[in-house]
Amino acid sequence: MNNEIVQKIKDTIEKTRFILQQDGGDIEFVDYKDGIVYVKMQGACVGCSAMNVTLYDGIESILIAEVPEVIGVEPV
Repeated sequence: MNNEIVQKIKDTIEKTRFILQQDGGDIEFVDYKDGIVYVKMQGACVGCSAMNVTLYDGIESILIAEVPEVIGVEPV
């Protein structure tokens, strides 16, 4: 695992957390492997009908734009 890439991912997630926290949710970095970021959705995000939109249209698109090595995001 490339520590520099992981740190960029964590920094980007940290910058976006407030969006989720405003609605009672949160996100936790779990792992990064082969271009995929694995995250755990927490709080109000768990079971929310809009979680996939938030995860893929929001978090994933931001991570791909900010960290070129990222090709996708998957929940665990």
